[in-house]
Amino acid sequence: MSNAPAAEEIIRPAVPDEEFSGNRRQLRRWETLLLAVLCVGFTVFHLYVLNVYSLEPLLFRAIHVGWGAALGLIIYAPFRSAGRVGVPWYDWLLVLAAIACAIYVVVELDGLLFRAGAQFTTGDVISGFVGTLLVLEFTRRTSGLALPIVAGIFIIYSFVGPWMPGVLEHKGFAIDRFFTYIYSEYGIFGVTTQVSSSYIILFVTFAAFLHVSRVGDYINDLCNAMFGWSRGGPAKAAVASGIMFGSISGSAVANVVASGMVTIPMMRKVGYDRSTAAAIEATSSTGGQITPPVLGAGAFLMAEITGIPYGQIALAAVIPALLFYIACWIHVDLHAIRLGLKGISRSELPPLKLMLTRLYLFSPLIVFIWALLEGYSPFRAGGLGIMAALIAGWLSRLFDDIRSADGVEDVRTATAVLSALLLRFAALAAAGILLVVAFQYGVPFVKQFGDVVVWMVVIVLVGPPAALFGWKRTLEALSLAARDTVQLVAVCACAGIIVGVIALTGIGGRFSELILGIAGASQIVAMLFAALVALVLGMGMPTTAAYAIAAAVIAPGLAKIGVPVLVAHMFVFYFAVVSAITPPVALASFAAAGMAQADPWKTSWIALKMGLATFLVPFMFFYSPVLLMQGDPWPIIQAFVTASIGVWFLAGSTEGWFGGRLPMPLRVVMFVAALCMLHPGSVTDVIGLALGMPIYFWQRLRLRQAAA
Repeated sequence: MSNAPAAEEIIRPAVPDEEFSGNRRQLRRWETLLLAVLCVGFTVFHLYVLNVYSLEPLLFRAIHVGWGAALGLIIYAPFRSAGRVGVPWYDWLLVLAAIACAIYVVVELDGLLFRAGAQFTTGDVISGFVGTLLVLEFTRRTSGLALPIVAGIFIIYSFVGPWMPGVLEHKGFAIDRFFTYIYSEYGIFGVTTQVSSSYIILFVTFAAFLHVSRVGDYINDLCNAMFGWSRGGPAKAAVASGIMFGSISGSAVANVVASGMVTIPMMRKVGYDRSTAAAIEATSSTGGQITPPVLGAGAFLMAEITGIPYGQIALAAVIPALLFYIACWIHVDLHAIRLGLKGISRSELPPLKLMLTRLYLFSPLIVFIWALLEGYSPFRAGGLGIMAALIAGWLSRLFDDIRSADGVEDVRTATAVLSALLLRFAALAAAGILLVVAFQYGVPFVKQFGDVVVWMVVIVLVGPPAALFGWKRTLEALSLAARDTVQLVAVCACAGIIVGVIALTGIGGRFSELILGIAGASQIVAMLFAALVALVLGMGMPTTAAYAIAAAVIAPGLAKIGVPVLVAHMFVFYFAVVSAITPPVALASFAAAGMAQADPWKTSWIALKMGLATFLVPFMFFYSPVLLMQGDPWPIIQAFVTASIGVWFLAGSTEGWFGGRLPMPLRVVMFVAALCMLHPGSVTDVIGLALGMPIYFWQRLRLRQAAA
């Protein structure tokens, strides 16, 4: 067995700045207060507009981007600057400029809608030019240089089209027309911003309330209590945590930061080396973006672009997500067997019985999933989930107070607390009943808001439930939601520039023709080309932006070669997701390596090995969509069972252990067997079993003979 690291090596690692947020600035006291007010207002404004009072889309998205940019320019400094406190005067000018661009849209809304795409004024050109530059700077500060550089290349391409060769040639555009086009619903305020201003903000708010309710901490504790004692237990707990917490967060780096604080030190304690511990955390966290019910933010964008209901997209992602985590689990288990790694003593783990008594903390997720399955809109499902999170947080406080009671006086105190909270809950119920009655009988003020359930969620934010949950925690959740949304606002707005240029220049159609030409020679080569482009686009930029660009450039071409729309978009989405663990720029792997003080390159290659199944599964559902739940039940079940065996074979091949240590020739055979099993079809399944199972039994026999 590997020696466990020394005590000083297993302390909790420092949390790295998420994504590219190392330039978060330290604010003065009054700036901190102003920022908190702006963040709470940002979240409440969006909840109000989404659930109560609709605004004209262009107006809503302009305010969304302008307000988000103002927050981003306050939170993030232009460069890393140690020791400097406060927002300098020039950044306040940029904040005012972002607000002014939004105000211009508010004031000139009717004119902008009337002139859209046909005419423009000097004010339109100035606001478009300034607004576009602010989006690029806003994105650079929050997400790094990769995406703004790509957007800048597309902008330049708009002007140099007449001098470009071959399929890249176009007529070119004047500066005034270009910026008025891009700073409109055809560009920055297009479909990408539509998603960030609706689905993303709502579900990030849901995740923020779950975070403040300690659901994420509870998931980590529950997974450790369930699996931490087994061989390689902390690594298995990390995989399980990735499944549950990852489906809430939908951000690989956020998952690494949230759960890596616990899982990485525990993996180090039982003998995992730094790079392997970091790779396990990075891989399991990345899988959260392809795990229902929430998936990554890109899945909301997929629903908007394709018109496919979000519930259908989430259902299609079930089998690939399960295969991903089955592969991770088997990798972890085989690694532990190969190195003789044990688990953590039960006395050092959270008590399982205590964890089971807190299963009510899963209620927000259960309510959310139930609402989606029942056909409720994502907005209502998210609203109901927020309400359930408030109640779960209140119950957590209540039970903690009761559990801490010790002796007569403490019991009396706990009883008093329970009575007071129950009275508040009764007040909440009464307020809800009155609201429902008022709605039912047509009180004008209430009836105009339409959806009583979601309107109650808005009341929750300023009424009795917030008092139950705690005003401080409610405001903290609202502020956290805005802060977590800022980067996605920037990413979606900047991606809108690229999507707008693609539409303006027609390069998307010509790129589709290029894919058609490649497919004429070989369809599989066209799919490999599409996968490579999606991976390259995803390097160094968040998944949402990578998918948005790939969906505009690659997916139409795949559809033209006969790939179904859902399969085409899932294909590029999966490769945009796994770019987070793909060298040379792997954001999730780098974040985990930073926490574990490991070699980022070595971590990335180990994570790539663990996530290899995810690179193969998209090709499998390209050949047969049954892996996306498309078709009759029996072929779907058969494909899932045989693909699960396939990822077992694949893990054995890459780990070099399959019922015993595998020599290289047998590893190659196992890899071929895995490919056969992953490919849906009875013939390939039989071939795969015929290749793989004899090796397994032979290895087991050799192991027993060696032991004897």
